[in-house]
Amino acid sequence: MREIVLDTETTGFEPAEGDRIVEIGAVELIGHIPTGRTYHQYINPKRSMPKEAFEVHGLGDEFLADKPVFSDIASAFLDFIGDAQLVIHNASFDMKFLNAELSWVNLPLIAMERAVDTLAIARRRFPGSPASLDALCRRFGIDNSARTLHGALLDSEILADVYLELIGGRQPDFALSASQAQTGPSATADDWRPRPRPTALASRLTNEEAAAHSAFVEAMGDGALWKKLT
Repeated sequence: MREIVLDTETTGFEPAEGDRIVEIGAVELIGHIPTGRTYHQYINPKRSMPKEAFEVHGLGDEFLADKPVFSDIASAFLDFIGDAQLVIHNASFDMKFLNAELSWVNLPLIAMERAVDTLAIARRRFPGSPASLDALCRRFGIDNSARTLHGALLDSEILADVYLELIGGRQPDFALSASQAQTGPSATADDWRPRPRPTALASRLTNEEAAAHSAFVEAMGDGALWKKLT
């Protein structure tokens, strides 16, 4: 399964009020494993950068002046994400901006159903606990020391680590591939799982220990849990 962990930086909170995307970063996962393929693009928003947004990501007017506008990079971005599932922290925010930008250049929108929201996952798993990206890094022991400012590619790389922890670690189902697990012509991908021993191991209890245990359980009375389990 191909997934794209994605993040954007913007000039503000509302595309309907003229805010635009200024950076997109994305990391490719296949089978929950990072492939090393990434997408990163700065974008000229064709408007000035508000002071509050600049303090978040540090992308100013002078830096963005010679960057391409969204219409110039839209096709390459869509080619990179393809039909993959999108993994986004606070997905409604990024999807709102991506679809606004796509609509302005008359390109197909991205269905919201394609987005997996790691913020929602974190809130379900840890109700009442902080669920920001930094808070999740602290919870899972993920190094985010390079995150002095928000940056779309760095945040995507960090989010990929967080996402894998949220779904159960870097090998969420602990499954091996069929090629790794196969040991014979009829082997399946689940053959790595432990099987019962063909011959049970001999008891390591001595006769005296077994008798002492039986006497101990008997003394506990008829309602003893041990009697129900034996």
